[in-house]
Amino acid sequence: MLEAINLTKKYGKQEALSQLNLTVDKGEIFCLLGQNGAGKTTTINLFLGLIDATSGQALINDIPIRPNNNSTTSMIAYIPEVVQLYGNLTGVENLDFFSRLAGFNYNEPELYKFLSDAGLQETVYKNKLRTYSKGMRQKVGIAIALSKDADYIFMDEPISGLDPKATLEFTKICKQLSQNGKAIFMATHDIFNAVNVGTKIGIMKEGRLVHISDTDSINANELQDLYLKTI
Repeated sequence: MLEAINLTKKYGKQEALSQLNLTVDKGEIFCLLGQNGAGKTTTINLFLGLIDATSGQALINDIPIRPNNNSTTSMIAYIPEVVQLYGNLTGVENLDFFSRLAGFNYNEPELYKFLSDAGLQETVYKNKLRTYSKGMRQKVGIAIALSKDADYIFMDEPISGLDPKATLEFTKICKQLSQNGKAIFMATHDIFNAVNVGTKIGIMKEGRLVHISDTDSINANELQDLYLKTI
């Protein structure tokens, strides 16, 4: 599982994250809500090993996460708000390139299977990425995560800018990943989608995790009221 124990990050005297304690088990989708600057992206960056904690620990399967720690980076994948891919390469070429960077060498049918599992239609596999919509790019990002065989997938505002149809497709894919035992940690502003896709929801304010709910115990309207009162 993913675990934060009194996880804290300071920049000078500014505390970006304060005494964070949480766990995310395999099969869970943890949605983290909060305004800009609440500490959501800092939390993800600490779990990804992109920055060092000031104090406390971030762990994956009981292994401390630190920058350049290959023993943990192989277990995780990351899908940012804007997936950085090569526009002059096709969808399958991007997937092949990034999976090779991660140390994998797949044949074409295997690459197609990852793209299919990510929900991308076969007719666009060999189209240039510059012709893809944001939703299609997100699906290639998911395929890359699948190709890494990562048990833990981090997402930062993954549905920002997606239309309702693409959002629904993305939600279905996340739920399927969860059913397959993947853990998803998602930072989002979208309260209603968080209720639809998440198994747990956390609310952050000024670097502190101030509330956690199971999604089966709260509906979207109740969460919206709680969120507005919290922030």
